[in-house]
Amino acid sequence: MSINSYPPSGKPARFPVATLVDTTKYLLVMTGLVWFLAVGTERLGYNWQWYRIPQYLWQHTEHDFSCGLLMQGLGVTFQITCISMVLMLFIGLTTALLRMTDSWAARGVARVYMELIRNSPLLIQIFFIYFVVAPILDMSGFWAAVIALSLFEGAYASEIFRAGIVSIDKGQWEAAKSLGMAPYAMYRHIILPQAIRRILPPLTSQAVSLVKDSALVSTVAIMDLTQQGRMIDAETFLTFEIWFTVAAIYLVVTLTLSGVVRILERRFNGSQQSF
Repeated sequence: MSINSYPPSGKPARFPVATLVDTTKYLLVMTGLVWFLAVGTERLGYNWQWYRIPQYLWQHTEHDFSCGLLMQGLGVTFQITCISMVLMLFIGLTTALLRMTDSWAARGVARVYMELIRNSPLLIQIFFIYFVVAPILDMSGFWAAVIALSLFEGAYASEIFRAGIVSIDKGQWEAAKSLGMAPYAMYRHIILPQAIRRILPPLTSQAVSLVKDSALVSTVAIMDLTQQGRMIDAETFLTFEIWFTVAAIYLVVTLTLSGVVRILERRFNGSQQSF
C-alpha cells in the first residue's frame, strides 16, 4: 500500500484558514510590540548595557563556578516559596475541613480567619507579623515572611479545597459510610483523592500567585530575588536590564511550575480513566 498526502476523501489537504489568520495576527502583534519598544528606547535615549547582566547571574573563573547575586536571591525565593507552599496546603485543607464540621466554634474560627486574611492587604500582614509578632516570639525575618505568605495564600486555598470536596458526588459519601469507614479513612481513601484531581488547576494558579507574591518579602529586608534586584539597580543604575531580567526569571519559574502540574494532571486523568 502506498502512502500519499491525500486525506481519505481523495482531495489534497488544505492549510486551515483559521490557523493562517491566527498566525498572521500573532506576527503583527509581535511586530508592533518590537516596534513600540524600539521607538520608546530611542526616544528615552537609554544606553542598554546587557553585557553587564551575566555577572549577576553566574560568576565563572578558571577553577570555580558560583551563582551571581540574582541567582542567590532566587535561591532564597525558592526556600520561602517551597516552605510556604507546604504550609499553604496544610492550612487550606485544615480550614476547609473546619468549615465543614458540625461545630459552630470551629466554623466560626475558620470564618474569622478567612475574613481577616482575605480582606486585608498582604503587605500589611507582612508588616504586622514582622514588626509586631516576630519580636514577641523572637522570630527571624525569614520565618515571619514564610508565616505571612502561608496564612495569606492558605485562606484562598481553603476555598479551593472546600469547593473540591463539596463537588464529590453524594453517592461516594454514602458508599463510604455504608462500608463503615471512619471519617479519616473516608477522606483519605475516597474523598480527597477524587477532589485533588479536580482542584489541581486552581491550586496551580494559587501556587503561581504565591511565587509572585513572595516578591513582597523584600520590603522587610529579606534578600530574595526582588531585593537583590533593587540593590543591584541602586548600585549600577541598570534599571531596565535588571528588572527585565528579574521579570524573566519569575516568568521561567511560574511557567515551569505550570508545566509540571500540567503533566501531573494528565497522569491523574489517565489513571482515573483506566479504572
